[in-house]
Amino acid sequence: MSTIVLIHGLWMTPRSWEAWVPYLEAKGHRVLTPAYPGFEVEVEALRENTDVIANLTVPETVDHLAGVIAALDEPPILIGHSFGGTLTQLLLARGLGSAAVVIDSAPTEGVHVTPLSQVRSLFPTLSNPATYHRAVGFTPEQFHYAFANTLPREESDRAFERYAIPAPGNWIWAYGLLANLKPGHQETWVDYSNDDRAPLLFIGGGSDHIMPPSVNKSNAKHYEKSSALTEYHEFEGRSHWTCAEPGWEAVADHALDWALKHRR
Repeated sequence: MSTIVLIHGLWMTPRSWEAWVPYLEAKGHRVLTPAYPGFEVEVEALRENTDVIANLTVPETVDHLAGVIAALDEPPILIGHSFGGTLTQLLLARGLGSAAVVIDSAPTEGVHVTPLSQVRSLFPTLSNPATYHRAVGFTPEQFHYAFANTLPREESDRAFERYAIPAPGNWIWAYGLLANLKPGHQETWVDYSNDDRAPLLFIGGGSDHIMPPSVNKSNAKHYEKSSALTEYHEFEGRSHWTCAEPGWEAVADHALDWALKHRR
């Protein structure tokens, strides 16, 4: 039995992993889905009171997740989706985890690729500087374009109603613009040349709008100076909602099989 820690992304809570937990447990693994600090409540409660979202910072979230992982009796496999992929990379940089898979990952500092579909997905936030201090949500239409563009609109709307919450505006600015404009290292910086981190797999979705394959490929390429294993795999025709859209089991199986094969 292995311990697997699933790390959710922005606009989401641990509820987004609800299909993965029993699926991986049925394979004999222990599965944890830690929430960001203050996100332990249900989706509906977070929608009603967004202050905890607006005030959350990346460093305190990484510290919180690191504490959960460090308290385990063995180094776990880490699997992160979207900004959960960024957080996973930051956790690896701290020496945590036996292997990691990041799925449709948001980039760490220094990844300058910004495809037009990503600009369109993030424009509702980045077009207004005031959103830096707010919790920022998608409309159902925006969610369909950014997250679930391969699904019929009706299915996308059902996913939106079940899972979507606002995201901290300062995080979106941090990985969208500020991480590459401010001097010095920012909150999402990692040492790409670190030889001592655990193996890392990037999984991209070929039809992802908000974190397209080019972003994930560029992020993975930044690790070329490290002797630690880094690989990239792409699933054609899959959106950012790849962990829940039909066929998600293939993504889960590939992530798990790779991590079990290469963990240290």
